[in-house]
Amino acid sequence: LCALITLDVHARDMITAMVKSQVASVDNFEWQKQLRYYWDLEMDNCVVRMSSSLYVYGYEYLGASPRLVITPLTVINIPPELKINNISFLLEKKDRCYLCLMGALQLDLGGAPAGPAGTGKTETTKDLAKSLAKQSERMICFITDDGQICPGLAQAAAWVLNNMMGRFFSGLAQSGAWCCFDEFNRIDIEVLSVIAQQLITIRNAKSAKLSRFMFEGREIKLIATAAAFITMNPGYAGRTELPDNLKALFRPIAMMVPNYALIAEVILYSEGFEDSKSLAQKMVQMYKLCSEQLSQQDHYDFGMRAVKSVLVMAGALKRQNPDKSEDVVLIRALRDSNLPKFLIQDAALFQVCS
Repeated sequence: LCALITLDVHARDMITAMVKSQVASVDNFEWQKQLRYYWDLEMDNCVVRMSSSLYVYGYEYLGASPRLVITPLTVINIPPELKINNISFLLEKKDRCYLCLMGALQLDLGGAPAGPAGTGKTETTKDLAKSLAKQSERMICFITDDGQICPGLAQAAAWVLNNMMGRFFSGLAQSGAWCCFDEFNRIDIEVLSVIAQQLITIRNAKSAKLSRFMFEGREIKLIATAAAFITMNPGYAGRTELPDNLKALFRPIAMMVPNYALIAEVILYSEGFEDSKSLAQKMVQMYKLCSEQLSQQDHYDFGMRAVKSVLVMAGALKRQNPDKSEDVVLIRALRDSNLPKFLIQDAALFQVCS
């Protein structure tokens, strides 16, 4: 139900915008840029259209999983290392991110969302996979903040990257699934070159419309829906610049910090809160004050992930206590989620703020 409400809120906003723009034709871009589902009589199959892009529906059962809240984003320029042929793609909304990703898929390319942590890079890619009913696997490039492979994982990392990437991409090509590499620009340049060559082999086979192709010395089956995506944080100090042959395989997309209040409002609304707008504004303002007034600790988190966890907890508490005031329920969720991690002096200040 929460996923349905989230999608319906976006559909409501989309229809409201088209009414205000007086859209009267199916050829209008305001309609064409939306993700639309059709039954194609010639193909005898369900297809998904977005602008000039077309994708065959995947029919992968993914369960009743949560869906992404679509919000406005601040427009920024893409850093030089993420540009391809000096072309930047500037986005104002996550549905424009979908538009860019769909265009990349149409060209047998991958997508490369880039931006600070908590901007929805991975979740946006995963949500598009859900919309197209495709299986999507996430691979985290596990590197520590100082740019080195974690000592306990060094041997495992070397074995996985050197011996398993070929098998991973082989399985990806044969299953037609998607994969998303988180923090891709933390991988060593030597490994990036190997991955680039493997991706180029798969992309060339897709462009040639082959059903079987040679990969790593073996002939394997190819399902053309196989795709790879990467996410990057340009602000990471130890990042690696992508090789040119790897850049050419991905379409760069700029992501920035979304509107937390709007996201919180939609999530609270989907969780059953009636006064969601007012509560969301109060909560976001309190988190802003906490980030400014409390001491700076490594384990303190007032970003989107923390906001989402509190909102989910508030929804569970509301279902357990339907007669309690919505303000009381949200305050309890905030305290239960945050107080255990605060220092004594910060906990006292937090209780005053809440």
